[in-house]
Amino acid sequence: MTTRTIVSMPGDGIGRVVVEETQRVLLAAGFKANYVEADIGWEFWCKEGNPLPERTIKLLEKHKIALFGAITSKPKDDASKELAADLQNKGLVYSSPIVGLRQYFNLDICIRPCKSYQGNPLNFIRRGRNTTIEEPLVDVVIFRQNTEGLYGGVEWSNPDNVVYAALTSHPKFVKNFGMVPREELSVSTRIFSKNATSRILYAAFDYARQYNYKSVTVCEKPNVIRETSGMMFKLAQEIQKKEYPEIDLWNTNIDAQMMWLTKNPENYGVIVAGNMFGDIVSDGFAGLIGGLGFACSAQMSNDGLAVFEPTHGSAPKYANYPVSIVNPIAMIESACMMLDYLKEKEIAIKIRKAVAQVIMEGKVQTYDMMKMPGNPNVINQGAASTAQMADAIIEKLA
Repeated sequence: MTTRTIVSMPGDGIGRVVVEETQRVLLAAGFKANYVEADIGWEFWCKEGNPLPERTIKLLEKHKIALFGAITSKPKDDASKELAADLQNKGLVYSSPIVGLRQYFNLDICIRPCKSYQGNPLNFIRRGRNTTIEEPLVDVVIFRQNTEGLYGGVEWSNPDNVVYAALTSHPKFVKNFGMVPREELSVSTRIFSKNATSRILYAAFDYARQYNYKSVTVCEKPNVIRETSGMMFKLAQEIQKKEYPEIDLWNTNIDAQMMWLTKNPENYGVIVAGNMFGDIVSDGFAGLIGGLGFACSAQMSNDGLAVFEPTHGSAPKYANYPVSIVNPIAMIESACMMLDYLKEKEIAIKIRKAVAQVIMEGKVQTYDMMKMPGNPNVINQGAASTAQMADAIIEKLA
């Protein structure tokens, strides 16, 4: 096996521990890699005024593959207060480094599988007929357009003359907001491009075909957000009719989808959405499979750069516990997505099988799996530490 170089970006809070334990699992499973650590996150914002240093961008440009832990983000005013004294009042404005990565490298394809493990005490259950209890197996993969939409960063407060003139050219703006003082306005845009929308749709249909999913669902709001959501569904119709006729195309509104995901989640296969709605629906489905401790993701560009990360946050209060209590499975599953991408599928299968066996046995469970509040005392109450969960998975690899 070729020894690969992987950029390791622990980031903030619990990011470091889940990345380190995941690297330990990868090594035990037979994956050989050199890990080059890159700087990203809150620490570098506070001391350098830049949470995504240029040196990190250079490493990613060189090596193309990264494992990413988690970052901390705070509102603009709070972020400014935490800058080093010599950086105060210099016009520096915090922006999310992961959003910066997505836009700089055009990591426009985001894949978020949400698959339930048999035996997970956190799996979604519902009441069936005659007071029976049902536990539907969830196997949903969300494709989220990752660079455009509401997260595109095209925003204004107190818009300048050019922007304000453009806004007032729309009759609905004049009718609904024309009497609002300009200094009281904040505007965020939702921009979809045909090229990027087509790319995420093709990625979703390709995945459905490759892994034998019967349907692709466009989850947007075309009955209200007619231009952007409407364009996505129209393109999906054209693509499905011409190139994927064997795959059913479904159309759901985001609000209805959030209701249906707890009514009949087993009915859905591949779901595709814009940036914000993809973020929402993927967190919703993650809740059905046990929460963000089980939610993995991949982000990919068109020119071969890929970043793999759990979708949970940095949970900074947990980072300072004497023994780490967080669940590393989301990070481990993200690494398995990396292995799939690198065509190391046998190792990925081995790790996923080990994770499934640990969950099914139920002997080793982190605090979330035991439905405990997260605090340092859970270790004394029988919850596994982060390292103990990784040890249990490694033991099953043998």
